[in-house]
Amino acid sequence: MRLYIATFHTHLAALRSCRSLGAKGLRAQMTPVPRKLSSSCGTCVRYEAEEPEYACLDRDTEAVYEDLGGEYRALRTF
Repeated sequence: MRLYIATFHTHLAALRSCRSLGAKGLRAQMTPVPRKLSSSCGTCVRYEAEEPEYACLDRDTEAVYEDLGGEYRALRTF
């Protein structure tokens, strides 16, 4: 399993995405965005999955990163 961070334009998008990921059986939680990353709303969703699971993320997703232990690799911006 890999650790991903998704950032969002709105808190509602973060909440919807966290619920969608959880409904798929993935461990996900809303947290503040790490200082090294920027985000419009300041809230991100950290989740563990084999793949980034873009289909579970709300349409107001800003970007998805892979967490490499404190370093972040941008995977996709929306």
